[in-house]
Amino acid sequence: MKNVPDYQDVLNAADRIKVVAIKTPLLQNQQLNNITGANIFIKPECLQRTGSFKFRGAYNAISMMKNAKRKYGVVACSSGNHAQGVAEAARLLDIKATIVMPHDSPVIKLERTRRSGADVITYDRNIQDRDAIASNICQDTGATYIHPFDNHNVIAGQGTTGLEIVSQLQEHSKGKTIKLLRALVCTGGGGLTSGLALALDHHFKGIKIHSVEPEGFDDYRRSLNAGERVGNLDKSGSICDALLTGSPGEIGFKINHKLLAEGLAVSDEQALKAVKFAFHELKLVVEPGGAVALAALLNSGNRWSGENIVCIISGGNIDPQMMTRALAL
Repeated sequence: MKNVPDYQDVLNAADRIKVVAIKTPLLQNQQLNNITGANIFIKPECLQRTGSFKFRGAYNAISMMKNAKRKYGVVACSSGNHAQGVAEAARLLDIKATIVMPHDSPVIKLERTRRSGADVITYDRNIQDRDAIASNICQDTGATYIHPFDNHNVIAGQGTTGLEIVSQLQEHSKGKTIKLLRALVCTGGGGLTSGLALALDHHFKGIKIHSVEPEGFDDYRRSLNAGERVGNLDKSGSICDALLTGSPGEIGFKINHKLLAEGLAVSDEQALKAVKFAFHELKLVVEPGGAVALAALLNSGNRWSGENIVCIISGGNIDPQMMTRALAL
């Protein structure tokens, strides 16, 4: 049975990454509050090192490797955000990194993964198996595979986002307790969502945590409804490349099926409109996959009026062409 992290693992991860990870701010925006009728707190992980939350889990996992394994390097599969997180964490720890990435990944993600010193191997996500490619590399080189979400230490690292939210809420309220009632999280394989759930549920028992995905790739929503992990039929077809996973991770789902509320899904157009809103109103550069939680909020009407809600913006690695498309809406 795979090892499932707990709240203490998240605390340990926070100690490990605090010297290298950015403590991203917790923001509020009156326009967003007016639109929703709620009290919204935005956690912009697009401002994290490498442009997404992925650096947290990658650094935590790689830093825990034994010295005997480090000399063989690490391997990861990713459309770009985990790739950059692993590449940068490996660079900081002086470990060789090889990243398997879809050939249609945003150019900015490919370039920045290489910029951190990683070797990039591209593949066609429609006809090739990235896990098989990564497995062969590990067998040939002895490298350690760092899974993007189905990894105990990666999940614990992502959970540090939630610890920051808790401490920042106390700062916002000048020492008083703000009761969070709801959280919306951009969800692919569920690593961030499960780590965040461990942290937030510990401090806000009963909080309603929603996974948010692109329509047509809502495997988490369907899995939560079914009570078991189910997959997506398609491997591509959404601009939210960061969230196109085959199915929920086994480890994260053991956490999320107990702690999550209703799963949500948004269209690509709604994600792009959220990118545009973030640019104009929040002054943030956000990629479509990193904007789906914000999109769900913007399309919620007054459904959660009066509630204290945290919304995670998970990444900001967007190509100029995609940003131009969003701003033209």
